[in-house]
Amino acid sequence: MSTSNLHSIISFIWSVADDVLRDHYRKGEYPNVILPMTVLRRIDLSLEDTKADVVATYDEFKDKITNLEGLLESTSGKKYYNYSKYSLKTLLDEPKNLKENTLSYLNSYSDNIKDIIDKFDLKNIVEKCNRNGILFSLIEKFVDPEVAISPDKLSNHEMGYVFEDLIRRFNEENNEEAGEHFTPREVIRLMNRIVFDPVEDKIKNIGTILLYDPACGTGGMLSESKEYLKNNLKYDGFVHLFGQEVNDKTYATCKADLLIKGEDPDGVAFGSTLSNDGFPDKKFDFMLTNPPYGKSWKDDRKKLLVGDDRKKQIIDSRFQIGIPRVSDGQLLFVSHMLSKMKTDTELGSRIASVHNGSALFTGDAGQGESEIRRYLFENDLVEAIVALPTNMFYNTGIPTYILVLTNRKEEKRIGKTQLINATSKEFYTNLRKTLGQKRVKISDSQIDKIFEIYTNFEESEHSKIFDNAEFGYTQIKVHQPKKDEDGNIIRKKAGGIEIDKDLDDVENIPLKTDIDTFFNEEVKQYRPDAWYEPDESKIGYEVNFNKYFYKFVSPRPSEEILAELKQLDSDSDTLLETITER
Repeated sequence: MSTSNLHSIISFIWSVADDVLRDHYRKGEYPNVILPMTVLRRIDLSLEDTKADVVATYDEFKDKITNLEGLLESTSGKKYYNYSKYSLKTLLDEPKNLKENTLSYLNSYSDNIKDIIDKFDLKNIVEKCNRNGILFSLIEKFVDPEVAISPDKLSNHEMGYVFEDLIRRFNEENNEEAGEHFTPREVIRLMNRIVFDPVEDKIKNIGTILLYDPACGTGGMLSESKEYLKNNLKYDGFVHLFGQEVNDKTYATCKADLLIKGEDPDGVAFGSTLSNDGFPDKKFDFMLTNPPYGKSWKDDRKKLLVGDDRKKQIIDSRFQIGIPRVSDGQLLFVSHMLSKMKTDTELGSRIASVHNGSALFTGDAGQGESEIRRYLFENDLVEAIVALPTNMFYNTGIPTYILVLTNRKEEKRIGKTQLINATSKEFYTNLRKTLGQKRVKISDSQIDKIFEIYTNFEESEHSKIFDNAEFGYTQIKVHQPKKDEDGNIIRKKAGGIEIDKDLDDVENIPLKTDIDTFFNEEVKQYRPDAWYEPDESKIGYEVNFNKYFYKFVSPRPSEEILAELKQLDSDSDTLLETITER
């Protein structure tokens, strides 16, 4: 389908909100009605061809067989069905009984669709729309031929685009916070290339691939990744999709989408991944995700705490590496994925996860974020970090990075980490029309260029390769003695020097640098009385892209600046004279 046709479908669905819901719902509530109805219409259309056969089968066997589920699925040719004599379209034939018939129609779906209906709260939507006298108009709009969203007319990829754009528009209208955003398709394509292509030969030897997204949203990353494996790498084995989503309506959208595609609906779990792991016994071959960042995990923390009031602690084995501050739980998703890595296969596991800069440098030595980074580097799990162009995402313009992890590095990468700076102009294309805060995209040829830099694994303007220890440092606490008015050192009665805590300082010393040498040259030389206690030292890790890719720009010659100032001074005098004359 052409882009113009897609936009016409999106515009039409978008218009339903203003045409039907205005004066009955607040703008912030529009997506609670429009998105469920869009999903329901697509499900309804997907069952159209076998509808009569399913109804006939149900009528024939409903009093003869206790469990009709398998028979009805077989008749519908899908993993779901609806045995009501009504479709959304034929519901309009009996306007006087519209509410009752609609509820009966919803109750006639298979249990997996009923779960979606419940998460969308569709029955209450029907009740409210009926009370407000707009139920007929709402259904009528969605059965309009212009809403051509049946699977045979609109591909899964195109449907993903429709949802993505609709939710983006709703988020903009409702001033959603920056952390809530979709992952642009081109970012997913780049992640796919980096995660799958390097192990293409190994992938072909796997009969079943387990693919996982712990913050799957509407399932776009899962679907795109499977499509890439099948279409680009020609993988002919089975790809089993797994995901978890905490938002009920987003979960419902994801589950509906996967069902329509013929995927196993049990592969999507509902609830918070952090406090209620939906797949506690599963390990995965590949994990791709864009977890929430800058979001509090306070509620999860409360659920994870175990023990009495005074000794409550988090004992979940997934989170023993380090506990980040409660205001941002993004690195907990990394810890969670580490617990899902396969350790007994040739391929192991490969991970691509999108983060903001906080994941790379927030947290001092010994703090949770730093401890998680320390674990990653000291266990040689970081293969590469890719800095993306800014303004890539719909609802945020902050810098973002792809963290690439694996427990099966190829030989040349062992003990090393590659940093790729893909933020400059050659790596993005400006959009003709901005989409929210998304002002740029990465073209296919630019994805190729980034992937080539990754594959070459060479030092260049955009690629730096370091030993893992480069990102670590030892933090020491520098003490100085307290002195009296005469400048004499004050000693404790029990012996030892009294510390002047107001003068306490810290020094971060690169891991590759000898601590005593550094201390003598950089501290002792300027503060002869200073000392440090080795047992107070801490190890920290951080990644600062600016440090490695900073380009010094020489200031303009002083003569040029002086000439410019003189010219400005002259211009101002002339302007003042003109004003005075008037």
